[in-house]
Amino acid sequence: MSIFTKASTSDALTLNGISRRAFDSDILVGASSIGGPPGYKSLPFHTKMAKSNHLFKLVDNGLIIGGAILFLDKEKLNIGRIFISPENHRKGYGVFMMQEIEALYPMVKEFTLNTPIWNIRTKSFYKKLGYNEVRHDKEFVYYSKKR
Repeated sequence: MSIFTKASTSDALTLNGISRRAFDSDILVGASSIGGPPGYKSLPFHTKMAKSNHLFKLVDNGLIIGGAILFLDKEKLNIGRIFISPENHRKGYGVFMMQEIEALYPMVKEFTLNTPIWNIRTKSFYKKLGYNEVRHDKEFVYYSKKR
């Protein structure tokens, strides 16, 4: 059974490790080098996100297997990032997490996110979930989903 819920500061260490492994694994799907978004492998960053109620965790059978960083601004939710442990990629957890995020915020009228322009895997994933490209620049593709 999978559960998506707010993470505590005691979850930050585990989520930091999953985030590092998940984003570093992007080298296998088009990234030019190992890396990720700002703070992706920083324990102080993940602890700060937990303290400010922006860090969430995906738990399956009692184990944390993924996370998300979410920013709510009235009727708009920015999905700062989602990440799942590489051994759990392509098992439906990403779809489950995105559905849970949308269900957790019934008052939200618009969900926004971005992904690196080179990341074909995430671009097709977000489109499959009903997110529409609203713009792009040299580094990122920006998506929106309205209710």
